[in-house]
Amino acid sequence: MAAYFDAASTERPHPAARAALLGALDAGWADPARLYGVARGTRLLLDQSRARVAGVLGVRADEVSFTASGTQAVHLAVLGALRARRRVGRHLVVSAVEHSSVLHAAEAHERDGGEVTVVGVDRTGRVDLAEFTAALRPDTVLACLQSANHEVGTLQPVAEAAEACRTARVPLFVDAAQSIGRADVPDGWSFLAASAHKWGGPPGVGVMVIRKGNRWRSPLPEDEREARRVPGFENVPGAVAAAAALEAYRVEMRGDGPRLAALTERIREQVPASVRDSQVIGDPVRRLPHLVTFSCLYVEGEALLGELDRLGFAVSSGSSCTADTLRPSHVLEAMGVITHGNVRVSLPRGVDAADVDRFLAVLPGAVARLRRNAGVNTV
Repeated sequence: MAAYFDAASTERPHPAARAALLGALDAGWADPARLYGVARGTRLLLDQSRARVAGVLGVRADEVSFTASGTQAVHLAVLGALRARRRVGRHLVVSAVEHSSVLHAAEAHERDGGEVTVVGVDRTGRVDLAEFTAALRPDTVLACLQSANHEVGTLQPVAEAAEACRTARVPLFVDAAQSIGRADVPDGWSFLAASAHKWGGPPGVGVMVIRKGNRWRSPLPEDEREARRVPGFENVPGAVAAAAALEAYRVEMRGDGPRLAALTERIREQVPASVRDSQVIGDPVRRLPHLVTFSCLYVEGEALLGELDRLGFAVSSGSSCTADTLRPSHVLEAMGVITHGNVRVSLPRGVDAADVDRFLAVLPGAVARLRRNAGVNTV
């Protein structure tokens, strides 16, 4: 079985999620909006799940809504905040390294006649806080800053950005998909989005949080579900499984997080030492514990992924280059680092340290073979 090193894309289903999902399929299948007994029981399961997620996030239960995905949570939160505050202005601030779901929402805002300011980052992927603060204007409706970067793991200055937004009276949206369950998100934000499959919950379940006192109006036709925030029949079994996984995952990460951080530190140290013309990318200290990205010159990232897959390692490419656009990662471009030959290693819960050792042992040979096949001599 291949060693799975792509937890940043999705974690393996957590046993707690599996057990909760099977139970909820039997007990939580009815329409939670109805008044008969089995429906009231389903509603109770939904409300309990909402309260459990709220407890982990440190918010009120009535501030939490379940969505059909993390992407939907982002789109609803961002576009809903923009719509609700149109009288204030049409100006949106985003960082250059936001997830594509945030940037796509920003593009939709621009097509609708809005204005977007994109704030740059340094070579570690950390947003320029002075530039971020300076971008806030009287007509700024919303600012967006991820809690941590999904490609390089760099933690963002959310607390400082939240304070700047509070002073400017601008709500802050935080995409916390990579952080929730692994690291606490600093307080002060107004809107937040997350995705259950990132912490071992089921796919197709997102979380949107709208803090009290913040104006928000659905960008979609109104619906009675989820306090009129999210249209469509609620996925109650999915919500139950997501809540169970989040609670269990958070407890595990408190113990396993330092071990994962030590393993990724080993990768950070040994890759440059064993692979000539390689570079580790991202903040070396202020980072997520499980994620490390590196690039190897004279090697295409996709080719290296294929070779590592053949050797029994499932990793992803930090270049995020797709066949239809042939465009490299916007994150790496914004950082001003190498945009090709990138590999993102993100360790899942309970990863075997021996697999990491084996990965470090085979990586230099894999890179050398690909370079030779490409006719490159780096000696």
